[in-house]
Amino acid sequence: MDVVKIFKRIVLFSGAILMVLLIWGLIEPYFVNLEEEEAAIPNLPNAWENEKIAVIGDFQIGMWLDNDSTVEKMANQLVDLNPSAVLFLGDYVYHAVDSSLKERQRMKELIQPLTDSDISVFAVLGNHDYAMSSKTKDPNEELAQETKSVLQELDITVLQNEAVSLTQTDDGIKEGSTSSESLYLVGLGAAWPGKADPSKAFDDVPESAARFVMMHNPNTFETLPAESAPVSVAGHTHGGQMKIPGTPEWSYTSLMSDSEAQHIYGWSNNEGAGGNQLYINPGIGFSNFPLRINCPPEITLFTLKSD
Repeated sequence: MDVVKIFKRIVLFSGAILMVLLIWGLIEPYFVNLEEEEAAIPNLPNAWENEKIAVIGDFQIGMWLDNDSTVEKMANQLVDLNPSAVLFLGDYVYHAVDSSLKERQRMKELIQPLTDSDISVFAVLGNHDYAMSSKTKDPNEELAQETKSVLQELDITVLQNEAVSLTQTDDGIKEGSTSSESLYLVGLGAAWPGKADPSKAFDDVPESAARFVMMHNPNTFETLPAESAPVSVAGHTHGGQMKIPGTPEWSYTSLMSDSEAQHIYGWSNNEGAGGNQLYINPGIGFSNFPLRINCPPEITLFTLKSD
C-alpha cells in the first residue's frame, strides 16, 4: 500500500478520535456520577452507624461554557438522597474579580433547593474564593469574606480551622451539643492563602472522639497530626479533569497546572501519619477548559461504619 495513503488514513483516524473525544469532553460535565464509599471511623457512636455524609466541591461558577445546570442538578439530587449532612469543599466562583457579586448570587440560586431542605450543610473555602488562580497571587480577604457571608446567609456552617460536634436528634442534626453520641466535623482553612492550621482545627476535639475531616487542598492532608483523620476529604484537583485510563496519576491538570498534589482522585495511595486516610472528590467545575474526559462530576456518598 502506498505510504502516503497509509499516512492519510492514520491522520484521518487520529482526527476522528480527537473529534469524538472533544465532543464527549463537552458532554461528560453534565453527567453526575454517584460514588458510594464506606468510611471506617474509630469510636463511631451507635447513633451514627450507617448514617450517610455526601461530599461535593469546586463549583467554579462563572467559567465560560459554564456548568450551572450540573450544580443545580446535584443540589436536587442531594435532596433526594437525603444524607445526614452535605459537605462543600470550596472554590465556589471560578475567578473572583473586583466584583463577583453576579457569580455569588448565581451560586446561591443554584444550591438553594438543598439549603431549603432539612439537610445540614457545611463548607470550607478554597483558593479561588480568595481570588487565587495560582499560588503566587495575593489572597483577597474581602472577597473570601463575601463568599463566606453568602454561604452563611443560606444557613451553611463555614469551618476554618475549627470543629463542630454533631449529634443526631429526632429533628435532625444538632450542632454544638457535645455528648458521647457526638461526631466531630473538622474543617481546615485554605492552603494557598496560608490559612490551613491543623493544630488549631483539632483544639476542641477530644482525643478519643469520632471525627470526619474536610479540607480544600489535598496537600493539607500531609500536615495533619497522627491519628487525627481516619477519614478526610479534599477537592481542588478536579480529579485530573481529563484522565488517561489506567494511569491514575496522569491527567490534564497534573501535566498542565501548578498543582503539586501527588494523587488526584479517590482514595489516596499515600496513607498519612498514624493511619490517616484521604479521599479526593473530583468536583463539578473546570480549570481553563470546559472539558471532562473519563472524569465526570461526582457526588461522593459515604456510609459511616465503626472501625
